[in-house]
Amino acid sequence: MRRVLAGELGPDPHVLRVAVAFTTNQAVRHDGRRGGYRNEVLSLRLGRAVGSCAVEPGALPSGAVEDCAGADIARLLEHPLPSVRVAALDAYLMHVRPHTPKYGALPCPLPAGSSLEKSRARARAVVELLDVVPGRTVLVVGVVNSLLEALRSRGISYIPCDLKGGTTEWGEPVATDMYASLDRCDAVLASGMTLGNGSFEPLRAHVLDSGQQLVMFAQTGSAVLPWFLGAGVDAVCAEPYPFFWLDGGPGVIHRYRHRDAEAAL
Repeated sequence: MRRVLAGELGPDPHVLRVAVAFTTNQAVRHDGRRGGYRNEVLSLRLGRAVGSCAVEPGALPSGAVEDCAGADIARLLEHPLPSVRVAALDAYLMHVRPHTPKYGALPCPLPAGSSLEKSRARARAVVELLDVVPGRTVLVVGVVNSLLEALRSRGISYIPCDLKGGTTEWGEPVATDMYASLDRCDAVLASGMTLGNGSFEPLRAHVLDSGQQLVMFAQTGSAVLPWFLGAGVDAVCAEPYPFFWLDGGPGVIHRYRHRDAEAAL
């Protein structure tokens, strides 16, 4: 954010304005799954780019969307709401460095299908970024049952962790304290939502010290997290808006590995 505000990464953010601000609300209950969940995402449109940050459903104050529409990026980067700051940063970075092979992003097609079929296809693409052999343990921060299912299919153990707690599809308890589980895993698979709730930086600092692999799967901050490749983050599965659950047609996500991005830059 400091570098963007200083104009170090591209155009002056004081003259770039958000044309459209909107939220996407989702309730999910897949056939064959025991439970369901809700999502709410704040998105900001800057030119061709859309930056996003997930929020807890109902947590976004009234008037926040209207406050963003027409505002310049610089003002939004200093907004009191973390979700607005992250979405604005995501929009700006997607504007200056989109997800293309030029910057190390490798497109990964998602086939058309039901929301569950597309969720499973995305999960397989995410899990392929892990350098973990069967029998090892992955801490999953931000529980997505399709990701857990993909890990199970590969014989990889996991510790599910989510601020909401609860249980997984298989009745396993979901931890709520990420920090208590970090020393019990060989690698970490974490949601981009950690950017919005403030837990990303402590996680990044831990893996830099421990040497554990950190793979991010990101709808929140999909254009932000690739900037941390080689600085704690080993790989990113970036999924900008529109997300896989919004459409039954074919889609695309973008995968980054540190070594690939380094070669591209």
